Amino acid sequence: MLLEAFGSFLQLLYLAMLVLAVVALIFAVTAREDAYRAADKQKKSFWLIILGVTVFVNLVIPILFLQIAGVIASIVFMVDVRPAIKAVSGGSGGRRGGSSSDGPYGPYNGGR
Repeated sequence: MLLEAFGSFLQLLYLAMLVLAVVALIFAVTAREDAYRAADKQKKSFWLIILGVTVFVNLVIPILFLQIAGVIASIVFMVDVRPAIKAVSGGSGGRRGGSSSDGPYGPYNGGR
């Protein structure tokens, strides 16, 4: 019974690693090539290869060591490269337009 629970936990962990890698790959594909250079990060092709191999490993070759390396690469992309690219390309978290007085929860009205 305990082994079955551990097995299902591992399956959920593998699924979470796959989802993280796919999401990182989608973000890498949709970013502009010049944003990588402007953010002083590795080339877009580098990240596409790394994240593509990560997705492939998670789907086809379930070797834990390789999956952990892929998770580390996905996390580095998501917490370091993606925010830098977003800042360079003018991404504002889904908001377009907005004024300089807009805060994280909407426009600042000066206490009115």
